[in-house]
Amino acid sequence: MNERIGFIGLGIMGTPMSRHLLNAGFQVTVWNRTPARARPLVEAGAGQGKSPADVAARSDIIITMVGDSSDVEEVIARKNGVIEGAKRGSAVIDMSTISPVTSRMLALKLAEKGVQMLDAPVTGGSAGAQNATLSILVGGDKATYERCLPVFQKLGKNITLVGPNGAGHTAKLANQILVAGCMSGIAEAMVFAKKAGLDLGVWFEAVKNGAGTSWHLTTQGPKVLDGDFSAGYMVKHHRKDLRLIQETAHEMGVPLPVASAVLQLYRALQSMGGDELGHQALVKVYESLARVEARR
Repeated sequence: MNERIGFIGLGIMGTPMSRHLLNAGFQVTVWNRTPARARPLVEAGAGQGKSPADVAARSDIIITMVGDSSDVEEVIARKNGVIEGAKRGSAVIDMSTISPVTSRMLALKLAEKGVQMLDAPVTGGSAGAQNATLSILVGGDKATYERCLPVFQKLGKNITLVGPNGAGHTAKLANQILVAGCMSGIAEAMVFAKKAGLDLGVWFEAVKNGAGTSWHLTTQGPKVLDGDFSAGYMVKHHRKDLRLIQETAHEMGVPLPVASAVLQLYRALQSMGGDELGHQALVKVYESLARVEARR
């Protein structure tokens, strides 16, 4: 635990992740745009950085867990960013979900200062962050990956080096295509079954262990049935992911008919005021079209 850790971004994911590192015995320095979010961690023993640059100056490995590509670029490469405080030989790990293009650009900028970068987005939602069971998809060089592996092992259970810089974010975007297909299929099936007059509780028990099952059906399905749309993963974040997928697919010339359609459905949910809800709230769009409520 000799590596000093900096953690930037203390939201739904970042707060429990940084707490795991603190509890594991790492010396942790934290920073968040809203300083009050850092208070519980500081009270638990973390240091509080004055800026991302200050966090970097006090750390050997700096982790960023923020919103979009522009947010990561701001905390790493702009005024008072990580790049201003990071020492030669330190490492930066971006665990957000952003554009692979932005990630590779930042890796090159950091390399000019002798700082290595990994992109290491996660999947598993807030429950995975709280329970340290995240799947972590890592892009970067093997030596830096092996150096940072003890840190990853305090945050997740399934940790994979998938390729060079940018590969981690590309793998995460592909994962989000899977998630989009699952969530839209669940919503469509539930509304169809309810409109046909089935008891949704009975239907769910009948199909949850069949060929159509998935992690999302067994974890998000019961929430829909109970009308629980609290956020483990917010609509606005999934909508952002789907936008990044579209941008990346456009560069590659890859058609994505299902992901494109689901993005439009999430935009419809945004227009209904659902951006802060959990992404299982996608069912609300289908419900409004079919004029039925998919509950037990």
